[in-house]
Amino acid sequence: MSTLEAHNHISPDSGKPTVLHPNFNPKIRNWNPTDPIREEITPPKDRAHFADPDKKRLLSVATATDLTEGIGTLLEGVQLSQLDGEQLDDLALLVAERGVVFLRAQDLTTETQVKLFEHYGILDKHPAQKDAQHVIIKGSAGDWRQDAAYTPWPQAGWHADTSFEVNPPSYSLLRMEAHPEVGGDTAWVSQYGLFDALSPTYQKLFESLHAVHTSRLQYDTILDLWGVGPNRPPIDTHHPAVRTHPVTRLKAWNVNEGFVTGFAELKKVESDKLLDFANYHIHSADDQLVRWKWDVGSVAMWDNRAVIHRVIPGRYQQGSRRGVRTTVFGEKPFLDPNSETRDERERRVTK
Repeated sequence: MSTLEAHNHISPDSGKPTVLHPNFNPKIRNWNPTDPIREEITPPKDRAHFADPDKKRLLSVATATDLTEGIGTLLEGVQLSQLDGEQLDDLALLVAERGVVFLRAQDLTTETQVKLFEHYGILDKHPAQKDAQHVIIKGSAGDWRQDAAYTPWPQAGWHADTSFEVNPPSYSLLRMEAHPEVGGDTAWVSQYGLFDALSPTYQKLFESLHAVHTSRLQYDTILDLWGVGPNRPPIDTHHPAVRTHPVTRLKAWNVNEGFVTGFAELKKVESDKLLDFANYHIHSADDQLVRWKWDVGSVAMWDNRAVIHRVIPGRYQQGSRRGVRTTVFGEKPFLDPNSETRDERERRVTK
């Protein structure tokens, strides 16, 4: 059971736990990470570059159904374990274009999932992950609104996986091994769509900025709430607030609630106000959202460069939700000013 240091210190006035600064929390103050901060790498060429533009090799054995206009596709009639390399490349392109692809009743095991995902690049290792091959995802059954009074990191916040890394992940795949009948859904929002939804003036503003992605808030929370020691020291990384996807060449918003604490070029009050807007923009993006109801054997594969996501907290029984996630390194985020938005491309193509 997760515990917070604040729960060990009760105020005699309110009868509620105190809020402790991380420097006064011995679990955080005394932890010494074992691994160094990462250096930038050049990952292998994205497998979507090798795909058939029409994805014929994949769609000859599977049926694809788009779940919303701008994000999410259900793939049926196929087992991932049976796809060859060319079909896996087509899947990567489908994920890059649609943001997230779902499959049900998959026969993967952890071992075969890891082997399959090695096709997409170098497997990443989460800061709290002891096994270099995969990480266990459980979801939140606690009162995250209450925990937010005592933890600096928005546990249920919208995020792209470890976007603070100098090489943030490209593709992630989550396979569910156990799941409650009700609750524990995951939702994804299109970062192509989030950028499209901005006014031209705000698009230009965000294109001129670097978002400050930090692991510091998660670092403190991992130690305090999860009781796990992060492998690496906390870092702050400045990434373009708008990035160009290396495969689709589309502009995508690169701001998220979970790891972005401000904008490097702005003064503090300016940054705080713009971040307030950014979080509002994400939370109001129902027209750019897809929500997935899991069952055992379900799989979701998504592109962290094109979407952000969050698990929907619930009151399901602790320990009844368990998934295995594999992730691969992506390129260092960049903005090509000559790239285009998804809306601009649609208008150009349909002329």
